[in-house]
Amino acid sequence: MLNKVPEVALYFWIIKIMATTVGETAADFLNTNLNLGLTNTSLLMGALLVAALVWQIRVRKYVPSVYWVAVVLISVVGTLITDNITDHLGLPLQLITTVFAVMLATTFAVWYASEKTLSIHTIFTTERELFYWAIGLRSCSPLRSARRRATSWPKP
Repeated sequence: MLNKVPEVALYFWIIKIMATTVGETAADFLNTNLNLGLTNTSLLMGALLVAALVWQIRVRKYVPSVYWVAVVLISVVGTLITDNITDHLGLPLQLITTVFAVMLATTFAVWYASEKTLSIHTIFTTERELFYWAIGLRSCSPLRSARRRATSWPKP
């Protein structure tokens, strides 16, 4: 199997930022504007993410369209996880951010202990790819928390 992720260069970060923005906007649009509600939006997007990740894991090399669909859906689901925790469970964003940061660090530690590398240039086994996508999902929720917190601050 060939490496399954793109080379990290300037264009990668530009597309990643756009994908994250699209993901958050899509989650908010489906939830609010189409009146699917948070639960239905979460179930729909969760199912689409699972399908996209299965598709991504089954391809034997980096396929841009498959990869970036998974990235956008990770962003959508990461947003929805944070929204569900804050809206349904009432937990504060600071706690959510801390928990997800610990989960992120733990995932990195387990990945390194298992594979003896964290290199994204060697994502050519299913196990490494699963770690890669787990990192992606765990990193979305703290980012969403930080953005929600920043936009909820009082205006001067």
